[in-house]
Formats: sequence, structure tokens, C-alpha cells
Amino acid sequence: MSARIRVGDFDPSRGQRRILKRNAHLERSSTSPWATDAQYDLFRRYLDARHAAGGMADMDISEFGAMIEETPVRSRVVEYWRATPEGNALAAVCLTDLLSDGVSMVYSFFDPDLSTDSLGTFIILDHVAIAREAGLPYVYLGYWVPGSAKMDYKSRFSPLEVFTQGQWRDLCDVDIRQAARLVSERAAVVDQVAAIELPSTG
Repeated sequence: MSARIRVGDFDPSRGQRRILKRNAHLERSSTSPWATDAQYDLFRRYLDARHAAGGMADMDISEFGAMIEETPVRSRVVEYWRATPEGNALAAVCLTDLLSDGVSMVYSFFDPDLSTDSLGTFIILDHVAIAREAGLPYVYLGYWVPGSAKMDYKSRFSPLEVFTQGQWRDLCDVDIRQAARLVSERAAVVDQVAAIELPSTG
């Protein structure tokens, strides 16, 4: 199910406010969707540390460039920089689509050496600030899957809305067991369709 934060009603929790304070030193910059060596280097370090066995693990720099640059909608690369004794260093990146009613976080990654700074959460919180600055009502977080431990973090951004049964509804109003069953049934149908063998045209 697609998930989005309702910006106007969002109030960060005490823990989220601590994360904002912890990362207040980061400098945000927003650029056109153009891939750089610094982004790719950070992307590789992030994947190697956190998703070495994932579907993107073998992505080379050309494929990374295509992910960043080949976008059919208005997109921006939001970068977060930190000062170091050697100069500014890239701490985190988010590929962000600009929609008529919000910002959509397509993919984000960050310096794995800074994992204790909760940069993933910080990027979401900062996108709430971006949406507010732009007068946009929503931050889209991609998909939320009921029961998925990897996606549980999204439910911590309240009020969170999910798109289920043809409409946006507050997560707190959704029957999680029923939603999980619907997602499971939909996946089963997709698998069945994929398994259909079409007759040869030869």
C-alpha cells in the first residue's frame, strides 16, 4: 500500500525532535537530477554495509546514473553535507520527485558510518520541512507493507495515510489484518498471471 505523511497535522515525537537536533549541523542542498561520483561512492558504501544481498547490490555507475537522471517527472537530488577536518563530506542523499500535492521520496541512502545519527529518519523529517516550506500537504514514502519489519519505521510518522481499497485512509483506521490479507491476495494473483504460458505464435 502506498503511504504518505499528512504534513499539516504532523508533530514530531520527542525522539524525532532529538534526531532533528542531532543532525542540525547538516547542510541541505537541492540540485537537478544529475549523478555524481560522490553520490555513487556513498551509494556503494551504503549498499555494501546494509543491503549487500539486495536487488541493487550489483548496480554499476551507469545504472546508478540512469536511476538518478532518467526520470519522467520533475525530480531533485537532495543532498546533506557535513563539515569535516578535510572539508565538506556527503552524508546522505535522497532522490525526490516533485508532485502537485507533495514530495515523493523515491530512494535515499546515507553514510553507514553515521548510522547512530538516524539519518534515514532525519531525511524523512527534513522532507516534511521541505513540503511545509513549499506549501505542499503530503510527503509520500513509497510502499508500506503490513507486517514488514523493514517498513515498520514508516508507521512512526503520524498521521500516516495509506491507500487501500481505492482511497486514502488514516493508518489508525485501517484493519491491519484485513489489509495484510488483501496485499497477500493481490500478490498471489500477480504470481498466477506471471505463470501463465502464452501459446507460441510460430
